Amino acid sequence: MEKLFFRNGNLGLFLIRLGVGVIFIVSGWAKFMDIAGTTAFFQKIGLASPFVYFIAALELLGGIAILLGFWTRIFGWLLAIDMLFAIILVKYAMGFSGYRIDLMLLLASLGIAFTGAGNYSVCKGSRCDINGI
Repeated sequence: MEKLFFRNGNLGLFLIRLGVGVIFIVSGWAKFMDIAGTTAFFQKIGLASPFVYFIAALELLGGIAILLGFWTRIFGWLLAIDMLFAIILVKYAMGFSGYRIDLMLLLASLGIAFTGAGNYSVCKGSRCDINGI
């Protein structure tokens, strides 16, 4: 019982990866499903159309990678940068209630980038989660 509740940081990390991964998967998928609306929104805030596909793919594929524990350090950094720009370009003007979830995703993505995937991942015991980045 003590091991489950007090000594299982890998389970905690997996649960964080699960939440962050699912949120980014849904967000990326939604951008692809309404690509015209997403493109119009990106143009409204001054971003070129190619960014729509890059961000949608990053969130979808990055979410899958984070969820599975594959290249988590790389995708953790990329998704944190994604959220930083979302806050700066769109959400900051809305006040804290407008960017609080994006801030949480930014910090969780950074945490994943710093810690890696943990034991509950497809990369357990392999080199696919690059160390030292």
